[in-house]
Amino acid sequence: MSDVEEQVQVEEEVVVEESSSVSIEDCLQKVLRTSLVHDGLARGLREAIKALARGEAELCVLCDSVTEAKIISLVEALCNEPEEKIPLIKVSDAKQLGEWAGLCALDREGNARKVVGASCVVIKNWGADSEERNVLLEYFSQQ
Repeated sequence: MSDVEEQVQVEEEVVVEESSSVSIEDCLQKVLRTSLVHDGLARGLREAIKALARGEAELCVLCDSVTEAKIISLVEALCNEPEEKIPLIKVSDAKQLGEWAGLCALDREGNARKVVGASCVVIKNWGADSEERNVLLEYFSQQ
């Protein structure tokens, strides 16, 4: 029986090491995929602003490479309203954000083709409770 107890302890240590090596971008990608499956994403600027204005947003992801500065200031202002502060995270590549949000076609091998860039994506419904979601919420609570 002592052998079984030692194996359980080793497995717990391995899980702790894996969770510490997970980056915020990896967590964000998995949370966006989960939310997409549960129909909880507002993709694109028009849908995102509607969700932010209605107060349906749980998390906002904004692309830094947007050419219009007014778009960035509008989204930041809607996220920082005094009634409801919505967590905002910025990514650098619009094509990558579009791929994470499902704005692409997949080939037979599962590789993304014909990726459409997204300037803003809002999570309206987290979908399922996951470890990645908890990591993101903890990250925003620390800031």
